[in-house]
Amino acid sequence: MSVFSHPEFNQHEQVNFFHDEATGLKAIVAIHNSNRGPALGGCRMWNYASDEDALTDALRLSKGMTYKSALANLDLGGGKSVIIGDPRQHKTEALLEMMGRCLESLSGRYIAAEDSGTSVADLKVMGRHTQYVAGITEHTGIDGQPSNGDPSPATAYGTFIGLKAAVKHRLGRDDLNGLSVAIQGVGNVGYRLAEHLRAAGAKLYVTDIHQDQVDKAVNLLGATAVQADEILSLDVDILAPCALGAILNDDSIPAIKATVIAGAANNQLASARHDLMLKERGILYAPDFAINAGGIIDIFYDRVGHSPEKVSRHIETIAETLDEIFRRSDATGTPCGMIANTLAEERFLKKITV
Repeated sequence: MSVFSHPEFNQHEQVNFFHDEATGLKAIVAIHNSNRGPALGGCRMWNYASDEDALTDALRLSKGMTYKSALANLDLGGGKSVIIGDPRQHKTEALLEMMGRCLESLSGRYIAAEDSGTSVADLKVMGRHTQYVAGITEHTGIDGQPSNGDPSPATAYGTFIGLKAAVKHRLGRDDLNGLSVAIQGVGNVGYRLAEHLRAAGAKLYVTDIHQDQVDKAVNLLGATAVQADEILSLDVDILAPCALGAILNDDSIPAIKATVIAGAANNQLASARHDLMLKERGILYAPDFAINAGGIIDIFYDRVGHSPEKVSRHIETIAETLDEIFRRSDATGTPCGMIANTLAEERFLKKITV
């Protein structure tokens, strides 16, 4: 299949394929749109079933970053990179250094940050050979604690703020005490979201592909562990997808009992029509690229200079953005995802001029 005819191509500006036999690196960097600024997005390492799956993920994720940054009012474009391989088996220092050289060859059109399967430490290794990595500077985090640049706390906090806004709109409640939340994925972001929810009095149900992460949530947060194939259909108030994308689809949506979907995972909808399916079932969906923007906000300020208070204030505007999306959706009958797309497109389809 040609990249240009790929169903997720969506007018990408640039798609790059990198291979290095010596280190085993196989990577794709996709730049969707740079009208607002350089394309910034995470570098994901995943053991994809096929190269085609890796390309699809890169294209979908990079487009999502364009919309996310625009909706968060950041002067950034959208891009994403994926490294094909199991991060627990195939990641080596030499592979990461080669990835840094590949990023440097793009001359700043794309800036990489931490993502699933990579860490701040990994980005620092890439940074030995490129200046185009972000989120690696040590600073004071939004919680007042020292941060090594990891955007996960900010992403989790923004998702928590957005989840509360969704609960207020759909359930008419200002608090989460006693509400049940099913969290699919308790990795860096999902676990921190669980901490916020537990502190707010929510009852947690969790699953993850890594048993140690589940055990941690059970032992430290009092969460209930469930099987992966059960999490989406649990009889809970809120579903929080915090793993990979495309989990809201023809098979899963009819079984969902939650009335609110608010989670940190990217590209939760398998296709655009599933946005309408959720609306028709009376499920309030907080568009992923609106609710999970805390991390990109934190990384943006890490590059331009910030204070924890300024970052927190910007992250907290996620609630205002979602409230506008929900109200417009109610007024027009248009699904929330479509409303969010329209708001973002108004901001990035026109080039910023200085």
